[in-house]
Amino acid sequence: MDRPTRRAVLAGGAAAAAGVTGCSTYGEPESAPASSAPAGSAQAGVELAKTSAIPVGGGVIFGDNQVVVTQPTAGTFKAFTSVCTHAGCQVASVADGTINCNCHGSKFSISDGSVVHDPAPKPLAAKQITVSGGSIKLA
Repeated sequence: MDRPTRRAVLAGGAAAAAGVTGCSTYGEPESAPASSAPAGSAQAGVELAKTSAIPVGGGVIFGDNQVVVTQPTAGTFKAFTSVCTHAGCQVASVADGTINCNCHGSKFSISDGSVVHDPAPKPLAAKQITVSGGSIKLA
């Protein structure tokens, strides 16, 4: 009877373990990839928030619209896609001056969406918003 060698069994186990842990996260369950809604599916003119809801030096993620709005300095509002450029996961938080993706640890600047910590290969794309009368809307 042919039995697998010890080497084959160990190699198979290592490969299986790598498959299980290959996309591990930073202490949290992996976020599901962002929805497959077509780009630009968020409706123009939709109010996202009041300006008072966006903290200075931070931001808020609007997952349903795939947008994150930040306020890097008082009175300056920026908006970016909330879909990470690495694996398409929805970013999970905004803290300490960065937009953070929990899937693989990518971090982006709240000022311009640039990559601050890889593995993301490119910045978050800017989104157009309008700020008027204390209201932030998609443009």
